[in-house]
Amino acid sequence: MIIGIPKERKVREYRVSATPQTTRVLVEREHRVLLEKGAGIGSGISDEEFKKAGAEIVESEEDVFKNSKLIVKVKEPLKEESPLIRKDHILFCYLHLAANIELTRTLEKTGVMAIAFETVELSDGSLPLLAPMSRIAGRLSIQIGIRLLEKPSGGKGVLICGAPGVKPGKVTVIGVGTVGYNAVLSALGLGAEIVVIDKNPKKLEFIHERFEGRVKTIPSYPELIEKELIDSDLVIGAVLVTGVKTPKVITGEMISRMEPGSVLVDVAIDQGGCSETSHPTNLDSPVYSVDGVLHYCVTNIPSLVSRTATYSLSNAILPYVLKIAEGKIKEDPALIKGISVDDGKLLRSLN
Repeated sequence: MIIGIPKERKVREYRVSATPQTTRVLVEREHRVLLEKGAGIGSGISDEEFKKAGAEIVESEEDVFKNSKLIVKVKEPLKEESPLIRKDHILFCYLHLAANIELTRTLEKTGVMAIAFETVELSDGSLPLLAPMSRIAGRLSIQIGIRLLEKPSGGKGVLICGAPGVKPGKVTVIGVGTVGYNAVLSALGLGAEIVVIDKNPKKLEFIHERFEGRVKTIPSYPELIEKELIDSDLVIGAVLVTGVKTPKVITGEMISRMEPGSVLVDVAIDQGGCSETSHPTNLDSPVYSVDGVLHYCVTNIPSLVSRTATYSLSNAILPYVLKIAEGKIKEDPALIKGISVDDGKLLRSLN
């Protein structure tokens, strides 16, 4: 099969969906890989490295789409890329359709088969292609929050680990999936006071036992969320319901009661965000303020560490790219669950 790797067009999206190592595997399996010129530069990978691995370098995104059957991207196609998509394509990338009705309708009209990384799901409910980026985003959410809490950034001027005689900053993590867990790991390593909120008692039990009671665990009820947010310095929104729009567990009223200079990093923004006050931002203009609370709602957080993210993602998707290229989609239950749109039909509910 001819596999196309276009350069990403989203604002400051530096990742690419392949590496020289994964390209070599595909070529050795007798597939052709067409890579748009400069696609790997943002991740520190030159065209020459891809060429040595067997990729064919083409001049434009149009060349990639025109001559390929399987299009493997990182992020969803932008509006200006939509005309390039054909019915006979297979599109494999992050789609997050629950937060993008316009893209959903476009994909339906093209008749393309679109398989979303984030809904490829194993029998145990785990999400093998979302997890690598969720780990990175969870770790980065704390790093981002620390920077925004600094006074020149508009934050409170709080050092997350505290100081002798001064209490540490309080971090509240809402949602204990891969993002939330990794946020806890980072915050705990820095010495923060940590509260975790989730509706699943088993997840709260896991956090309590895993961290030997060092992390406070709270069930997800509105009045308890509000109580914890009021004196939080940094809030991490890590709520995820696979394939559907994120529930708004943080209200505008809750945000208004937080101290000015507090920070919300809403990692759930790809699926619509978990706060009523959240709306998508990009790396050119990542932060805005609501009632004095800084909101960071960037939809491609892992791009900040593009080299690490590219290698992590490409390693994870390679087995699935091979199955698609070898015509084995219907033999893999995880891939079947990942099919969001096919032949003009939406196959997953977005609600």
